[in-house]
Amino acid sequence: MANDFKIAVVIPCYKVKDHILKVIEDIGDEVSAIYAVDDKCPDQSGEFILQNCTDKRVRVLFNEENQGVGGAVIHGYKVGLAEGADVFVKVDGDGQMDPSLIKLFVRPILRGEADYTKGNRFHEIEGLKPMPKIRLFGNAVLSFMTKFSSGYYKTFDPTNGYTAISAIALRKLPLDKVSKRYFFESDLLFRLNVVGAKVQDIPMDAVYGDEVSNLNIKKILMPFLKGNIKNLGKRIFYNYFLRGFSIASIELVLGALLFIFGVVYGAGAWYHSIATDTPATSGTVMLAALPIILGVQFLLSFIQADIQNQPTVALTRLLGDEHEERRDV
Repeated sequence: MANDFKIAVVIPCYKVKDHILKVIEDIGDEVSAIYAVDDKCPDQSGEFILQNCTDKRVRVLFNEENQGVGGAVIHGYKVGLAEGADVFVKVDGDGQMDPSLIKLFVRPILRGEADYTKGNRFHEIEGLKPMPKIRLFGNAVLSFMTKFSSGYYKTFDPTNGYTAISAIALRKLPLDKVSKRYFFESDLLFRLNVVGAKVQDIPMDAVYGDEVSNLNIKKILMPFLKGNIKNLGKRIFYNYFLRGFSIASIELVLGALLFIFGVVYGAGAWYHSIATDTPATSGTVMLAALPIILGVQFLLSFIQADIQNQPTVALTRLLGDEHEERRDV
């Protein structure tokens, strides 16, 4: 089935000279095109590939300035879309991702079961042993942040860069607005939810060798938190107020208002009680506690509705028909 479609691999290249040739060599013949994007690499990875790689599928692209992993991948996406690729697989050039898994990543997309697939290193507990503890903790925290901001509550390991996406879903995304650096994968998930794309996790093992990662969990936690909070606000506004309005929208508004009122009123009453040395009456306590309780209930109901509102039908279900129409022409 894969032979009926053009599968392209995009490899962002930045300080990967020690591993990139082996990564390319291990990519199977199910892949039609390989875009190696030199992201203004100080080691001149692109020139290194041109001089040492004989694989005719490889096309080396160059960024005039360093744009980060997202900028490199988006460059590859745009060129691949222009050249008619149907599915894009993003593989890092540092040897941490097994190219033999490409078939697993593209299979749900080619079957019309998903628009975007991504690796999940947390699926098998035993497979997490090679992962450094700081990365394990950091990825877990980032995963919970991204669940809320993206709306894909069943996905995990959002910073996993092993992904595949259909051209149909890709064309619906505002690629120039997607975050260019380490927030790329998380921001992409948010934008996929906005266009109604179906996402599926692909279990995989964590692999760590002698490669040097440029990702510092300690430094990106706060930027990721800010980015996820921003995306959460935009997603809720788009999905529940701008493009649609439902009982969940009412639950969110009522829940937030009641909770805020209860907290503010309760804090004020508590401060007054302390300042005047006067015990609060039962009515005052109830007037603060009841809105908080009701607010929490409404907010929990909204979260439940939001969980059930994840896209369940793939945009890529039309991929086969589109391909047949293009081939007939």
